[in-house]
Amino acid sequence: MKRIIAVGVIALAVAVSGSAFAADGAAIYKAKCVACHGAEGAGTAMAPAFKGNAYIKDAKDDDIAHTISAGRKGAEKKHKKFAMAMPPQEKVISADEIKAVVTYLKTLAQ
Repeated sequence: MKRIIAVGVIALAVAVSGSAFAADGAAIYKAKCVACHGAEGAGTAMAPAFKGNAYIKDAKDDDIAHTISAGRKGAEKKHKKFAMAMPPQEKVISADEIKAVVTYLKTLAQ
C-alpha cells in the first residue's frame, strides 16, 4: 500500500513539474519572444506563427532549442518572406529557459 501511494505521489510531482515547466516557458515567451512571434504564437509581420506550425509540432526538442539558441540567418533562414533573421538567443536566455520555451511552443503547435 505504501508503495502504491509513493508511486502516486511521484507521478503527481512529475505531472505538476511538467506543467510548471510549460508555464515558465510561457512567461519567458511573453518576455522575450512575443514582440516578433506575436501573442500566443499567432505570428506577426516580423516572424512566423507557432500556432499549428508543423515544424514545431514534429521537430525534435533539441532541433528547436538549437534554432532558438543559434538563430537562423542567410541560407539557414526558412521563412524568406520575413525580412528579419532569427537572432541568436544563447546570450539572452539560459539553456534551461530555452528548454522551457520549447515545451511551451510544443503546446502552441498542437
